[in-house]
This record gives sequence, C-alpha cells and structure tokens, in this order.
Amino acid sequence: MHHASEILFTLFVVFVAAQIGGEIAQRLKLPGVVGEIAAGCAIGPSLLGWITPEQIATGTPLDVLAELGVILLLFAVGLETRLEDLKKVGKVAFTVGVVGVLVPFGMGSVWAHGNGLDWDRSLFVAAAFVATSAGITARVLQELNALQRIESKVILGAAVIDDVLAMLLLGVVVSLQGGGNIDAAHLLAVLAGAVGFIAVIGWGGTRVMRWNSSWLDKPLGPHSPLMIVLALCLGLAWLSTRFGLAAIIGAFLAGMIASETRQQHTLEKQTQPLLALLTPFFFVVTGSKVDLHELASAEALWMLAVVTAIAIVSKLVGGWLGSLSLGTRSATIIGFGMVPRGEVGIVVATLGLAAGVFDNRVYAIIVAMSLLTAMVTPPVLAWLLKRSAGTGPVEVPDVRG
Repeated sequence: MHHASEILFTLFVVFVAAQIGGEIAQRLKLPGVVGEIAAGCAIGPSLLGWITPEQIATGTPLDVLAELGVILLLFAVGLETRLEDLKKVGKVAFTVGVVGVLVPFGMGSVWAHGNGLDWDRSLFVAAAFVATSAGITARVLQELNALQRIESKVILGAAVIDDVLAMLLLGVVVSLQGGGNIDAAHLLAVLAGAVGFIAVIGWGGTRVMRWNSSWLDKPLGPHSPLMIVLALCLGLAWLSTRFGLAAIIGAFLAGMIASETRQQHTLEKQTQPLLALLTPFFFVVTGSKVDLHELASAEALWMLAVVTAIAIVSKLVGGWLGSLSLGTRSATIIGFGMVPRGEVGIVVATLGLAAGVFDNRVYAIIVAMSLLTAMVTPPVLAWLLKRSAGTGPVEVPDVRG
C-alpha cells in the first residue's frame, strides 16, 4: 500500500509540473511541449531530484505511462491523417526519409571518429543522430492545428520511412560491435517484414474500414467505438514492436485506419481528455532523463554544442534537400520538423552505454543532444508555420510525380 501511495504521489508531481511548465511556455509564446520537457529537466535527478532514476527506468509505472502517452498522441495524429493524403506526398516523403537519414548518419560518424573513436563505435554513435522523434513534432503540429498542411503530411510520412531505416542501421552497427559479421539475409528479412507490416496494415486496414465501418455502430455503449479503436491502437502498437518497429508506428497506423470511419470527428473529440491526461508524462519523463552533472565542464558543454549543431544542421539539410520540390519555404518547415530526436536518440544512447561502446559523458551528451533538439525545434517550427500561414500550401496537392 505504501508503494502504491508513493507511485500516486510521483504521478501527481509529474502531472502538476507538466501543467506549470506548459502554462509558462505558452505565456512566453512557446509551444506547451517545450515547457513540459523543461519541467522534466527541473524535477528530474539532475536538479530537484523529485523523481529518481529508478522511477523512470524501463518498465516502471512512470515509464509505462509515458509510453502510453506517446502511443495515444500518435494515434490521435493518425486520426487526422488520411491514407490518400499520404499517397499524394509519397515520393517527397520517401526522399526526405532517405536523405534525412544518410546526411545525419554520415556527419555523426565523421564527428565521432574525429573525437578518437574507431569506425565501428563511431557508426554506433552516428545511429543516435538518425531517427526523428515523431512524437515531438506531432505535438507541435497538433497544437497549431497544422496537421492538414502538406508539410505535415510529408513529415509524418517521412517519419515512418525514417523509423524503418533507423532500425536497419541500428541492426548493422550492433552487428559490427566486437568484430561481428553483418547478417545480410537477416537484415533483408527484417526490412521485408517491417515494410510488409506497414503496407498490409496501412493500405489493407484503411481499405477494409473505408469499405465497411458500420460494425462500429453495432455496440450500444456511447463510447464503444472509441473502446474498439483504442484496442486496435494498443494491438497494432504491440504488433509493430514484433516487427522491429517503434510502437508509435503501429499506433499511427491504427489512427489512420480509424480516420476512414464515419465516427472520425467523434473519435477525435473523445480522445482529447485521454491526451490531456497522458501525453504530459511522456514529455516530462523525456526531459528528466538528462544527467546535467556529466555536462558540468567547459569541454563537455563545448562538445554538446558541437554535437547539437551537427544534429540540427544535418537533419535540416537532409529534410530540406529531400523536399525542395515543394519550394524553399515548405522545405525549410519540413527540414525543421525532422530535427527532433527525442526518445529515439535516448534509446540508442542507452544501448551504447550498456554495450560499453562509450562512457557516461558521451552518453550524457547524446541524451542532452536528443533533448535539446526536442526543445529547440517546437518554437522554431511554430514560428515558421505561423509566418507561412496563408502563403504556403495548406491543402495536399498530388505531388506523386
């Protein structure tokens, strides 16, 4: 009972901190997500210590709530995303996803090798530069009611491709540690499984739902359709992890399937209270995972500044080059939308530390870089979107070429 009481108090502290941080950020004309991440840094182990490393470890109640929060966030984003719209920007999204992986991976590996790591370990460090955190950008786009813009569709489509490529790169660099050989057949099988999962669920699921969604109306409860699609969300989130993908990919696909139903707008309204309750946990926990003590030296801060600059510039350049066909203004928005690393970089850093690929300081720098990109992007992206309001392409034209 005492343990349950402690958990409830921790949830109370995290939730209140998120609300205070979000309110301060909005009063400063910044997206609320910036304040929530900053609140996590403040109450985390590095500063106030109101939440401890043990409380945010993998599998703890707080970690599970954070994971559930980002799953629901991507489900809600999927609810506002139609497959037909993604198909229209498919060519651009694919280019952004590929170029947006190659440029950061190349720049990250060169930086790591230049700092004394051998090439095998440098490639592992570079993997932390690769994958975009869709949760951060999706929250900003949702706050600004910008999910129907063409840039948003490209970012979301590219994030799916980004996740598949990041998974493959991680498999390669893990195989290289300790002089291991790359199992090309295994990697190809993993790639085929991931692509097949996305294609079958995304394309097949939306077609089935578009053909007949009346079965959602048969249960009599007022929230029965919501319960059914939430079950679909959790099921696909789990299934995507079985194919080596992030859980948020399955959640996004579930939302996209549900967007084809006649109850789409009702489902959007019914998910809002759940999002308000759960998504703050993800962003506060993300902020709390940085260890500021490892950065308490001029050398570490300089290295962090360089790494963060490389992370921002490489993704910005990759996204910009990949979407230049839409015009420089839209390409800049897409480039910045692909910048946040968030939880993806943290996962790679954690794997590297556990495997002895690098020390605690490099780990802290990679984690801090992931969080800084997550904090820098929202205000810049919000400014770019507001500046282009009424001038950029809001509707989704067909750019399949």
